[in-house]
Amino acid sequence: MNSPFPTFSLTKACDNDVSSDLCLANAQLVLEDQVLTGSVTIKQGVICDIAEGDHVPTGALDCAGDLVIPGLVELHTDNVERHIEPRPQVDWPYLPALIAHDAELASTGITTVFDAMRVGSIHSGKGRYIKYARKLADELLAAREQGYFKISHFLHLRAEICSETLLEELAAFGSSDRVGIVSLMDHTPGQRQFRDVTALKTYVAKKRGVNDAEFAKHVENLLDLQKRFGAKHEAGAVKEARRLGAVLASHDDTTAGHVGTSAGNGMGFAEFPTTVEAARACRIHGIAVMMGAPNLIRGGSHSGNVAAEALAKANLLDIVSSDYVPSALLLSAFRLADIWNDLPRAIATVTNNPAKAVRLHDRGVLKTGLRGDVLRVRKIDQTPLLRGVWSQGNKVG
Repeated sequence: MNSPFPTFSLTKACDNDVSSDLCLANAQLVLEDQVLTGSVTIKQGVICDIAEGDHVPTGALDCAGDLVIPGLVELHTDNVERHIEPRPQVDWPYLPALIAHDAELASTGITTVFDAMRVGSIHSGKGRYIKYARKLADELLAAREQGYFKISHFLHLRAEICSETLLEELAAFGSSDRVGIVSLMDHTPGQRQFRDVTALKTYVAKKRGVNDAEFAKHVENLLDLQKRFGAKHEAGAVKEARRLGAVLASHDDTTAGHVGTSAGNGMGFAEFPTTVEAARACRIHGIAVMMGAPNLIRGGSHSGNVAAEALAKANLLDIVSSDYVPSALLLSAFRLADIWNDLPRAIATVTNNPAKAVRLHDRGVLKTGLRGDVLRVRKIDQTPLLRGVWSQGNKVG
């Protein structure tokens, strides 16, 4: 479907210097619709040649039959939040946290990331959430400008619509911030992700250490916030996404009605629909469906929602996100390849499909003229072994 939002600027899209020449030869190249033996050559950070055959030119890296695939594109990861708060209520300095996060993602084959950070604070109760996104974004963008990162970073603002401060926090961002995604979150108990309130209780109790009385108060507060702010903040967040030129994403759509509202708001993709009904409605409305890699690897949702594998088998899965386990992204693609018996299609769920969903047309495919973001992978039994990661031809993992 056509998005009503303007394309956001990709100025200064590269986070490191372009490379000298690189040739990966005698490899199994995973292209858009086939796998062939050949070589890929990168000059000045860009793929300049793809050749068929097992010849290894002088100076080329002999991949000895390993797979070569595009670098992974990650649209929704909570990993940066794990680094800035390694334990509940333990704050970590932002710059070292960001550098460690960047290095971890590079080590798992992710070469483009949309770093998810929450906007929308909740000030009451033990389960309160404080503002942090603007300051974290400032440090992230400054680090990118200084060339501290191995891979390419964009911003993903997770808009908690049931909060006191959402619109105020969104207003602090502008067109120069590279906000690529604004996703609409509603974690009110009893619906969407937390239809089963016991799943929410387990999550909050473990993360925040609340007792039964404190949890009951937390639920009461969230219900009140939705009543006071839900509709107003949803409309406001859609307007702010348009101002920022960001792609809109829904989160945890459960019913066809939810998806109909998402379609009306101009959603580019749906993050983690919780039912087959919602996923089918997304397909009808032309909204790409994203599911979490941990769900696929574990065989089910930790919240008791629809299994990603069920959507894959129903041909209702387009994009995979690592969510809260960065290393799961590459593994999930190979799990899908087994389900579909189609490696190029599976690899596209973690490369080309997410890139297209956020209008990044310069990466995600092994094709001349595109960014030299590539991975060398060897499959050991059912597990992909990552043997090399290059971002714009620079070896970063």
